[in-house]
Amino acid sequence: MNNYSEKDLDFLLSPKAIRHSSEAILSLTEQGQTHFNYHPEKFDSVVAYVVDVIRDNYPSLEIPFHSRWGHFRAGGLDRVAILEERIKDLEPMERARIKLDLVITSVLLDAGAGNLWAYHEESTGQDIQRSEGLGVASFYLFMNGGLSHKAEKPLRATAQGLKNLGVETLAQAFQVSDKNPLVGVEGRLSLLQNLGETVARKTELFPLARPGSLVDYLKTRYGMTVTGPQLLRAVLDGLGDIWPGRLQLAGVNLGDTWNYSKVPGGLAAFHKLSQWMTYSLMEPLMEAGFTLTNVDQLTGLAEYRNGGLLLDRGLISLKNPKLAEEVHRPDSELVIEWRGLTVSLLDRIGQQVQMRLNKTPADFPLAKVLEGGTWWAGRKAAKSLRADSSPPLKILSDGTVF
Repeated sequence: MNNYSEKDLDFLLSPKAIRHSSEAILSLTEQGQTHFNYHPEKFDSVVAYVVDVIRDNYPSLEIPFHSRWGHFRAGGLDRVAILEERIKDLEPMERARIKLDLVITSVLLDAGAGNLWAYHEESTGQDIQRSEGLGVASFYLFMNGGLSHKAEKPLRATAQGLKNLGVETLAQAFQVSDKNPLVGVEGRLSLLQNLGETVARKTELFPLARPGSLVDYLKTRYGMTVTGPQLLRAVLDGLGDIWPGRLQLAGVNLGDTWNYSKVPGGLAAFHKLSQWMTYSLMEPLMEAGFTLTNVDQLTGLAEYRNGGLLLDRGLISLKNPKLAEEVHRPDSELVIEWRGLTVSLLDRIGQQVQMRLNKTPADFPLAKVLEGGTWWAGRKAAKSLRADSSPPLKILSDGTVF
């Protein structure tokens, strides 16, 4: 049971709720009341590891926001430039709608692919795995008109096109086979179909029956200046209904929020995919002339690369190491605690990274620390310990959380 009521919705759908429960989980861990131990003596070495990765990846420290757009450039090919060429003569708001159509659908297809899947790109001959592979596959699905119900207007995602999407089309676009299995195909398909239903129904948020027309809602509601938390709330209001089987409060789907009785209020919020999407909307919005403020109020992402960094570099450890051999559900206490520790410790790592690089939170928000940054450091740490770069904990994924 939780102690929240309808008046708490604004709080639960904000970054404050994420930090509230995550800080409580860190405190519980320090008191020995979770599945993890915290090793603060390792903190400086983890910060140094992240700073080294940032300097290797971005020597100039000119770092984009952590977002889906980087994955479209995987393997040295700037696929975004291919899209730019096709939309260069359109007016700025329509370019933004198209880019949001692409990136919203791509993020929803971005939950972990598993260790066995890869996307083979014909034009380059590359086999691209994990998030980058999912990004490239979703890019071509979009570019080939797979999400539009109008053949003459392929570069868009429409409510009808999303609702009509079939499992065969999605499996073909992602080259799924017995030899190339992808985790959670049905879960991904249901998210896109649910997105189509939501976009058709929520006409205030999506006035043109396209995910990308969220840009029109933002302009109407806020003008051309939007805060990070406002953008997250628009994403949560717009897309909250698509998540299957989640907690609700006063008829509102709470998304990536879970029962966890040990924290005050009894709920732990993370909004991982929604914040990943929020970060991914920023670049096209700024290109369209929007000013974004208070981006630093958003949190780090509670996912397995950032969380894996903490485990693999020894900042946290399992009290019972044998639990690393078991498969855990996203709603398990262990996974909720891992994710809470990830958010709270990313805040602390981010502050130290900013200090060491002589940057302010406004200049160098967590979105840049992640991209520079902790996500790549997590992957590097995983690869140094496991040949397949898999995360240190095994999580049962249905394609809608991780």
